[in-house]
Amino acid sequence: QVQLVESGGGLVQPGGSLRLSCAASGRIFIIYTMGWYRQAPGKQRELVADINRTGLTNYADSVKGRFTISRDNAKDTVFLQMNSLKPEDTAVYYCNADGRDYSGGGGAADFVSWGQGTQVTVSS
Repeated sequence: QVQLVESGGGLVQPGGSLRLSCAASGRIFIIYTMGWYRQAPGKQRELVADINRTGLTNYADSVKGRFTISRDNAKDTVFLQMNSLKPEDTAVYYCNADGRDYSGGGGAADFVSWGQGTQVTVSS
């Protein structure tokens, strides 16, 4: 199975910045889309941003103009640069990836993986 490991969360004041990273590892054949989701207490998990292999991006309206997603295909890594952070951005942020891998023991098969989550807290 493909593992995703996130880093970069923490506590930041309103208006500050954080950069999240997520690295995929395993018997990866190809990763199609990588993205970031978040879940605040008492709320459903929601898409923050995602990016496909060609660099096409998609953002939630609430983060447009403040967050930037990017990826390094050679390193199977995705980043989320978060600027002008607001208290309402406080949540656990999860990395997500889908593609094909060789974990099944035969040929390449589809996978969808999630990271363990990293806490982002925006507070003064």
